[in-house]
Amino acid sequence: MRNIVVVDAPSNLGLRPPAPGAVPGCYKLAGALREQRIVQRLGAFEGGVVVPPRYDRGDWQEGDGVFNAAAIASYTRRLADRIERHVRAGDFPLVLGGDCSIQLGASLALRRLGRYGLASVDASADFRHPGNSDRVGAAAGEELALATGRGQEDLTNLEGLRPYLRDEDVRLFGIRDCFDEDRSELAQLKIPTVTVRGLREWGPAELAGAVVQTLEVPVLDGFWVHLDADVLDPSVMPAVDSPDPEGLLPTELGQLLKVLLRSPRCVGLNVTVYDPDLDPEGTAGEMFADLIVGAFAED
Repeated sequence: MRNIVVVDAPSNLGLRPPAPGAVPGCYKLAGALREQRIVQRLGAFEGGVVVPPRYDRGDWQEGDGVFNAAAIASYTRRLADRIERHVRAGDFPLVLGGDCSIQLGASLALRRLGRYGLASVDASADFRHPGNSDRVGAAAGEELALATGRGQEDLTNLEGLRPYLRDEDVRLFGIRDCFDEDRSELAQLKIPTVTVRGLREWGPAELAGAVVQTLEVPVLDGFWVHLDADVLDPSVMPAVDSPDPEGLLPTELGQLLKVLLRSPRCVGLNVTVYDPDLDPEGTAGEMFADLIVGAFAED
């Protein structure tokens, strides 16, 4: 069995401020899950912290592109260095974010190593880019577009490796059924997308098993799993920046994750967006930690 190595990536550089003068609280995600003893419960090894630059949008205005872009680019390289080292060693990195822009670190690391897929478990595709929106700015809502080569050069082509992910190597789970525009573009690009309704109709474990088979193919060296807490319904996970209704329930997400993580071709997992500032009693964080630990448990 591979060693699970927990790496903290407490970056909030990709989210808009929740209020004037405030910064997004998702940088506390790793600390909150560690308070739930996630490292000990998983029998994991310590991978340390990749400390992010300061959150400072300066004089950024709408239309200026991605804010904090230089800081995100620098952080992406440093996080990629850490992830690459562990994947090369045969470890299984569990990266505790942070916002969804940390996914760029994983994508860059794996692009250095070969051709890898992505199983993204998220309420939205995070596929905003200049070709479909005039509100580009927050990388946490754009990281999949950036990873597949859509957007500004200083984020899409680090080390001359654009794209970090090929469209055909991406699989999306848990998209809200109401996000029609995203699904239309993704369908045109032939990026397989499973909505909440689809998961319930087919069964999370059964559907995940079928999709995993498409990632366990010789052309791919493996795949990474990206988990955004907002895939869960706000009734159980209100502590996210965009708590959209009609999401997955913990049992459904647990079944889905268990199948993805059980695959011998799965090389790592990152966890994002849970904001302890929005969970003063810590109940959502406790549930989230239980869910992640349960997903790694052997039957």
